[in-house]
Amino acid sequence: MPANPLREVWDRRPVVNGWCSIGSAFLAEAFAAAGWDTVTIDVQHGLIGYSDMLAMLQAIRASGVGAIVRVPWNAPAEIMKALDAGAQAIICPMINDAAECRAFVEACRYPPEGYRSFGPTRAALIGGADYAATANREIVTLAMIETRAGLDNVDEIVATPGLDGVYIGPSDLSLALGGPPDQDSTDPMRLAAFDRVLAACKARGLKTGVHTTSVAYSQAMIERGFDLVTVGADLRYLMGARREVQDMRAWMDAAGRSA
Repeated sequence: MPANPLREVWDRRPVVNGWCSIGSAFLAEAFAAAGWDTVTIDVQHGLIGYSDMLAMLQAIRASGVGAIVRVPWNAPAEIMKALDAGAQAIICPMINDAAECRAFVEACRYPPEGYRSFGPTRAALIGGADYAATANREIVTLAMIETRAGLDNVDEIVATPGLDGVYIGPSDLSLALGGPPDQDSTDPMRLAAFDRVLAACKARGLKTGVHTTSVAYSQAMIERGFDLVTVGADLRYLMGARREVQDMRAWMDAAGRSA
C-alpha cells in the first residue's frame, strides 16, 4: 500500500484540508487539483451517498492528495465500506467516551488490532498486493470531539490504542457549551476547550484538527498548535455568489436600472 499522503505531510508541517459536501466527482476532482493536502468527503452532513462517495474518491486520486471520509456515524458498516472504497482516513463524528472511540478505531483495523472485515474491494486495487499487511499502519483515524461528554472524557478518548488524532467540530461543541453553532469563534470558553483537546492530544503524541471557515482563522489555529485545518468548503464558496449578486443589484439600484 502506498504511503498515506496525510502522514507524509504531517512529517513536515500541518495539513491544509479542503471539504466537499456536494456529491460531484468533478467538483471533488477540481478541489483536489486546487492543491489541498487532503480533501474530505462529508458523508455525514453532505448531500453525498455511497455511489457519489466512490466516484469522488476516484476523482481525488488523480491529483495524488489524501482522501478523507467523514462517515455519517460511528457505525462499523459505514466505516468499513468507506475504507473498502479507498478512503485513506476516517473522521468519525460524535465520539463521547473511550468505549465509543475504541469501537471506531477497531472498525478501521484488521485483526488482531481490530475487527474490520476483509474485503477491500477498491482499496486493494489501488493499494496493491500488500494492502492487508499495511492498511493498519497507513489508515488514519480521527475521532470528533464535539459534545460535552467528549470534552469531559478527552483524556480517556485519546488514550485509545490505534487512534491517530482528534478533529474538533466547533459548531456542535459550541452548542454543547451553551453557545450558538458558529465557527471561527474567539470566545474564551471555546478557545479554552480547544486548548484542552490540544493538550490531551499532545500529551499522547496525537494530531489535532479543526474546522474553520477562513484563511485567517486557520492560520491562527495552526499558531495555536493544530496539525490540520479545514480552510475551504465547496458549499461555502458557492454561497459566496450571493455577495456578487447583491453587489450587482445594489449597483443597478443606484444607477436607476432596477426597472
